[in-house]
Amino acid sequence: MNIQQAQITAFAFSDPKNKNGKGSSSIQRYLYHWPLFVIGMAITGTLFFFYLKTDKPVYEVKASLLIQDEKKTPNQQAPLQEINLLNSTRIIENEFEVLKSKQLIGQVISDLQLAVQYRKKDSFGYTDLYKDSPVKLTVPGGPDAAKYGKFNIVINSPNTFIIKYPNDREQEVAFNSEVKDEYGTWKLEAVKDLTSYINSEIEIANLDPDFLAIDYQKRIDVTLSNKLSTTIVLSLHDQVPQRGKDVLNTLINNYNQVRTVSKNQEIKNTIDFLDQRLNSLRVELNDAERGIETFKSSRGLTDMTSDSKISLENMQANDARLNDVNIKLSVISGVEKYIRSAQGPDKVPTTLGIDDPALSSQIEKLALLQLQREKLLATTPETNPDFEPINRQILTTKTAIKENVENIRTSLVNTRDKLQTYNRKFESSIKNIPTQERQYVNIKRQQSIKESLYNYLLQKREEVSIRYASSLEEDRVVDRAYAGAPSGTMKSLAAALALIFGFGLPFGIVYMRIHFTSKIEDVSEITDAVKIPVIGELLLETGKKKVPANSNWTTAISEQIRAIRIRLQHIYSDKRKGRVILITSSVAGEGKSFLSSNLALATAFAGRKTVLVELDLRKPKILKNFKMDSSLPGVSDYLAGETSVDKIIQNSNADAYLDIIGSGTALPNPSQILENGELQQLIQDLANVYDDIIIDSPPVHLISDALLFAKMADLTLYVMRQGVTSKSELAFIKDLQSQNHLPNLNIVFNGVQSRKYGYGYSYDMNYYDQKPGILSPVFSNFADRF
Repeated sequence: MNIQQAQITAFAFSDPKNKNGKGSSSIQRYLYHWPLFVIGMAITGTLFFFYLKTDKPVYEVKASLLIQDEKKTPNQQAPLQEINLLNSTRIIENEFEVLKSKQLIGQVISDLQLAVQYRKKDSFGYTDLYKDSPVKLTVPGGPDAAKYGKFNIVINSPNTFIIKYPNDREQEVAFNSEVKDEYGTWKLEAVKDLTSYINSEIEIANLDPDFLAIDYQKRIDVTLSNKLSTTIVLSLHDQVPQRGKDVLNTLINNYNQVRTVSKNQEIKNTIDFLDQRLNSLRVELNDAERGIETFKSSRGLTDMTSDSKISLENMQANDARLNDVNIKLSVISGVEKYIRSAQGPDKVPTTLGIDDPALSSQIEKLALLQLQREKLLATTPETNPDFEPINRQILTTKTAIKENVENIRTSLVNTRDKLQTYNRKFESSIKNIPTQERQYVNIKRQQSIKESLYNYLLQKREEVSIRYASSLEEDRVVDRAYAGAPSGTMKSLAAALALIFGFGLPFGIVYMRIHFTSKIEDVSEITDAVKIPVIGELLLETGKKKVPANSNWTTAISEQIRAIRIRLQHIYSDKRKGRVILITSSVAGEGKSFLSSNLALATAFAGRKTVLVELDLRKPKILKNFKMDSSLPGVSDYLAGETSVDKIIQNSNADAYLDIIGSGTALPNPSQILENGELQQLIQDLANVYDDIIIDSPPVHLISDALLFAKMADLTLYVMRQGVTSKSELAFIKDLQSQNHLPNLNIVFNGVQSRKYGYGYSYDMNYYDQKPGILSPVFSNFADRF
């Protein structure tokens, strides 16, 4: 049969996605997958809800303490500033270490009993019962009688409680009864009314005080309020604000108490030293005065010459300085003796007259260390490792004092030698003074020296006594501990993360699907890759009917198929009868059988005598679409010579102008029978009878049968489906076109979903008889939206 090739006219289709519509199309694509966003927000919202219920607010507790630091406040005149022997220079940075010392913090833990913690179990975790616990853990045998760890109890009644062990074992015990188990020997006391705590579960943690002290050392922050200030700011973060305030206030109190005890001990030692020296000088001064009185009365002396007065004054002044140096050497000897001995802090020597702030500071530090050692020795055996750091600091401080004392001694010895030389010069200058006058001068000089030294020491003794009686504190609390508002940073961050992940994860999933898909979603992807006309587009048919086209043309899909039929008429303008249309696709599921059925029906509705030939012998669907009997003879029976043409032609019952030829009896290898030459004769016979012959063929990329049918066709409609056809098929189609395997190739873009892919015309269904429900655009294809 000679088949005349029709002159094909390409139809241009405008891109429905203009520039102004790109943004709304992208938004529409994301909104199509709204269940993903709902699920994402539901999951993150649930997690955020549990976070809010389990997360406890953290409060920042602060306190401030003013430290009198002479290094940074040299112009401030503190009370009794003139008593330089008791005002040693303090380094503010050293006070940081004292405040954060393990010993001070350990004392705080002991005072507040923080080593035992109580928490009540609730629906979303535990609530701290600081100072609100209805029970109290006591260890009758001392701290060593109980092991550190955690266990839970349930208050069973006002008189009993139940211990819950890790192995699900439970034991009922009465309050105030000793318990001996894997936690040691202990008992619980009821400290308040237990009525409101019946059936409540309480966690009791007996913690190691040393580890807890180390933890607080890390948590307590000590800083200066500013670089020029000597005010120390202590801060601590705690979930229980009252506990944080108690810790800081107790820490400051203990710090001031330790310093006051050390300072008072030093003052007392100084007073004792001054009393001892005054008693000795009082006896010596009385003896000197009686000697002058006896000397004058026995010799009748009443006045001295001017020269003897000058010499006497010079020698007195020099002797006073010499005596002061000797006193300082005596003090230095006392310090050396103290350093070589192993005596406690109650024997700390004074630094009276030694104007060396470094030595005073070192002795004060040594006294404080020995005081700490004595306090620790009162509760802990000397073999305990806790003594090692204190002993090491004491040894280091003594070494530094020895070096400092040696330097001071050398300087004082040099000064004493010079003063003694001066004395010898003065003595030689008064050799010419009469013997009686010289004797008087010597006696008077001794009396004056002792008198001036006695007055000096008496004055210092009164000043130190005033200091001891007043107990003035050098440091004062600027702000007692106070708690600020709970920190909301983590909650705000958690809310932000919930929003980010709730929207971000679904957005990322959809974004990956959009930008990293291997499927064709936009018709422009086809037109950019191959120069093949796109003759029409079909919306996705979601109904169960495989042949939605009807004679009334009241549906959007019917109108689109009718548009394809009209365009085919323009293409076939020179041929009105015996037109052969081949419909194929790349792979299965792209809708070629759907298009074949509906296009054949639409052509018949136009009054053209049409026959639909089902040549997909492997997976036939045409008869099923029209609900016809698949057991009737068909193409395979005709090609096998088992029946005639008239017997394989069946009316569709959908329209009088549409006949259908089914695939016939299933064959194991249909390709062989299709190549016997009878098929071409069949098509020629049909062309003599029918206006249009529509061939439904198998996928051309899977089975080569369509290439055999192409020789008999006037035009090929190649079906590609949105979101199904792979982009890799474009190269295959381009190859078919370049080798002219398929005549007059045109493309039909099937299964368009504008909401899902952001591409496609928007049809107003109210214009047709299709009136979707109010929620249909939101809930249609629900499973496909995930």
